[in-house]
Amino acid sequence: MKLALDHIVLNVVDIEKMLTFYTDVMQLPGERLAAFQEGKVPFPSVRLTADTIIDLFPKSLWDKTNPDQVCRPNLNHFCLVTDRPAWEGLQQRLQNKGVPIDDGPVKRWGAHGSGISIYFRDPEENVIEVRYYDTDELDRPCLLDS
Repeated sequence: MKLALDHIVLNVVDIEKMLTFYTDVMQLPGERLAAFQEGKVPFPSVRLTADTIIDLFPKSLWDKTNPDQVCRPNLNHFCLVTDRPAWEGLQQRLQNKGVPIDDGPVKRWGAHGSGISIYFRDPEENVIEVRYYDTDELDRPCLLDS
């Protein structure tokens, strides 16, 4: 069986803060933003690739039994891959925006072998790993473009 990642869903407390982080700092294009702001769709998304998005679920979509605890923390971390120049540009944007790097640069194992990673958090404490591989020849396209 061959699988690919379609989307990640993050439960979000402050949608505007998270959208700013993912569209400004991470420079990911927003999806359905106007429709969300107009109340036409229940949540917005940001696009990683032509095939992969991150959905940002507001509290109104969480489990009604205990919305403050549902799926929190959301996950251990997720990892994005890019090329070295875009990775270096991201580090600069993180510094400029006052987003601390929790770990790295550090060499870690991933889907394409060993790469150089940094770890940081979005405004709601989800841990993001962004890496580049020493080789420019990846089996899959870059997830972040500079």
